[in-house]
Amino acid sequence: MTEETPGFEQEPDVPAEPGKPGEQPGDAAQAPGAAEEAGPEAASGASGDAERVAALTAQLDQTRTALNERTQDLQRLQAEFSNYRRRVERDRVTVKEVAIANVLTELLPVLDDIGRARDHGELVGGFKSVAESLETVVAKMGLQQFGKEGEAFDPTVHEALMHSYSPDVTETTCVQILQPGYRIGERTIRPARVGVAEPQPGAQPGKGEDQQAETAADEESGGPEQG
Repeated sequence: MTEETPGFEQEPDVPAEPGKPGEQPGDAAQAPGAAEEAGPEAASGASGDAERVAALTAQLDQTRTALNERTQDLQRLQAEFSNYRRRVERDRVTVKEVAIANVLTELLPVLDDIGRARDHGELVGGFKSVAESLETVVAKMGLQQFGKEGEAFDPTVHEALMHSYSPDVTETTCVQILQPGYRIGERTIRPARVGVAEPQPGAQPGKGEDQQAETAADEESGGPEQG
């Protein structure tokens, strides 16, 4: 037999209420209130996130706008620089052409003397070699001589120093070259100084023209008549 210890009584086993292990009844009673307090805090957090997203979106739009403005500024500066570079290059070429033209203009009297010496048969010996070397050099620098007898008079490239009438011309013609003209490319640095002749007022066609007209008439009629 088992002896009972005097003064101690055994309490009956009471089943625990359903809930979390180790959770006290008071804690279970407080749970609904905690849930009610968490609801407003969660709504406030969601609202704050939306505001931050809106602020970041606005900041991103501002950054994009600033980037577009800076890109346009850079494109404009690049276009201006390209125009400036082309203008500098064009000015450099123009300055070079002007400098060459100035040098060659100073040499034109020397070239005129060489031309006169050649016409008079005085271009001989060492002087001839020097003259030919000078003409070669100025030709390499782009100097071109123009002006020939028999070409039509052009006031843009010819300077008339003498004037006469001739029945042998049908328009104002250069009949004598007093000084040849010179140009560099399309730029005339000295016009050709010439003597011109105009058709004789009221002049009849020359003998050669009459003969050509008679020949044309004979060909149309089948040839000259034979006796």
